[in-house]
Amino acid sequence: MSKGPGLFSDIGKKARDLLTKDYISDQKLSISTYSDTGVALTSTAVKKGGLSTGDVGAQYKYKNTLIDVKVDTGSNISTTLTLNDIVPSTKTIASLKFPDYSSGKLEVQYYHHHAAFSTAVSLNQSPTADLSVTLGTPTFAIGAEASYDTAGGKLAKYTAGISVTKPDSCAAIILGDKGDTIKASYIHHLDEVKKSAAVGEITRRFSTNENTFTVGGSYAVDNLTILKLKLNNHGKLGALLQHELIPKSLLTISSEFDTKALDKTPRFGVALALKP
Repeated sequence: MSKGPGLFSDIGKKARDLLTKDYISDQKLSISTYSDTGVALTSTAVKKGGLSTGDVGAQYKYKNTLIDVKVDTGSNISTTLTLNDIVPSTKTIASLKFPDYSSGKLEVQYYHHHAAFSTAVSLNQSPTADLSVTLGTPTFAIGAEASYDTAGGKLAKYTAGISVTKPDSCAAIILGDKGDTIKASYIHHLDEVKKSAAVGEITRRFSTNENTFTVGGSYAVDNLTILKLKLNNHGKLGALLQHELIPKSLLTISSEFDTKALDKTPRFGVALALKP
């Protein structure tokens, strides 16, 4: 475990990742290479429906500085600069996208043994300011985040959460959407390496009286293969198989079925990530 409670975005993240991460519905191929100078190059091609897109990214790390540049087929250039420990225990992240300058953002994170803070400001004429605070320890954390719209002079969103973490489990409750939804999740790891786990999540939306309950899990078939499943009360069944072909290179096959409408075509996705 880390020495502090982590950022607010870490509350409920383990359960959320198990239910959503790597589930895809498109075809994706990425190839990464590393140069002698320390530059990491990654080329990615994605096909979703009848639309194909791609991008090429370069990442360079020097001491406490990380530079990430990405160019896509839409002639967009994304640049991210990450600076660690300009001030002790801080991380500064500046991002800018060309030609859409209004999407730029400056974020500062601060980590303490009993607290974590994050503030971000969008770089445009009507900036939005985001602030999150988490207090506690690696085993117990409580926090909140809010977003302030300077153009409208009002809070655009506010969220609060609490989490309890043990070596083999984690429980979290998040009150979001300005108090309209409450989400509770629990994940329990079934082995020491934390590759096999069971998870449950329930979401209640007060404005519509709608409940969504999702259960899922992951199972390590062997050291190279992981199987994941998830099912919610609306009948959506998701399955995922991930296999490490060679060290660091993964093949992922994912699918989602609507068990209440089997006449509908299931969604399938395939991803191949090759790394040296």
